[in-house]
Amino acid sequence: MITLTAVYVLTGLVFLAFALLGLRERQNPRRFGNAAFWSLLAVSMLAGDRLGDIGNGVLVLLLVALAGTGALGKASAEEPADLREARAARHGNSLFLLALVIPVTALAGSFLFKTFPGLVDPKQATLVSLAAGVLLALGIGQIWLRPHPALPLQQGRRLMDSVGWAAILPQMLASLGAVFALAGVGDVVGQLVEGAIPQHSLLASVMAYGLGMALFTMVMGNAFAAFPVMFAAIGLPVLIGEHHGNPAVISAIGMLAGFCGTLMTPMAANFNLVPAALLELKDKNGVIRAQVGTALPLLIANIAFIYWFAFR
Repeated sequence: MITLTAVYVLTGLVFLAFALLGLRERQNPRRFGNAAFWSLLAVSMLAGDRLGDIGNGVLVLLLVALAGTGALGKASAEEPADLREARAARHGNSLFLLALVIPVTALAGSFLFKTFPGLVDPKQATLVSLAAGVLLALGIGQIWLRPHPALPLQQGRRLMDSVGWAAILPQMLASLGAVFALAGVGDVVGQLVEGAIPQHSLLASVMAYGLGMALFTMVMGNAFAAFPVMFAAIGLPVLIGEHHGNPAVISAIGMLAGFCGTLMTPMAANFNLVPAALLELKDKNGVIRAQVGTALPLLIANIAFIYWFAFR
């Protein structure tokens, strides 16, 4: 049976390839820092379950140390712009078909693998299908475009070097949310909220939940980190326990409210700061400024949707 372990191994091998390819980039003065960073991630993927809690904790501290001391650096310049433009002109918009292979395969596999028990772990069918989609798109691209076999890895490595530590920020922030939940932060927040909102007021509770999801997301940088805290504080005990709301609606739309906060915070560096850096915008917060006008109306709409649809 194919399990999530196969995805971890595949991901670890890709990170290891990034590290080895980065070491060969002699013109990059920070190639050793980049290689060390991706090597540590490769170790985490390939042997994380055998390192134990202390080993993985040390590994995370090493990753933070590399990022915090400025050991990481952008990759050297890519191929000449005229060469890339010529390739793009030759194939046109049909290049986007390769990108569509991945979500189509992930969606199809999520349904098909569940009908063939024993082939893929049903609980991990979506992630396994996503990995299969990446491999399928890579194979189609090799046959169709016929690049050098190392080119996809080389370009992927350059992109990851440009993004740097922000590439793993969502995973680390999601882990932070789990730590906060285990530490009882949600209970503390719940006690504070109970004293601030009118007792037994459904509208006030929904507003506190939606706004809390957005604000905690802005602080933590990721809705996955905010959700365990706000769900434990308000979602489960108040909206579901006291007001008997629909758990699916409260959870799903609550996450959407949190994503509105993602649009408005520099803490979501991989979404808001990295694009500004890659596009070389003069205003580092230009992406955030452009998104606030969309995020606020969406947040109001999501709060309204929770109030209308979760308690019917």
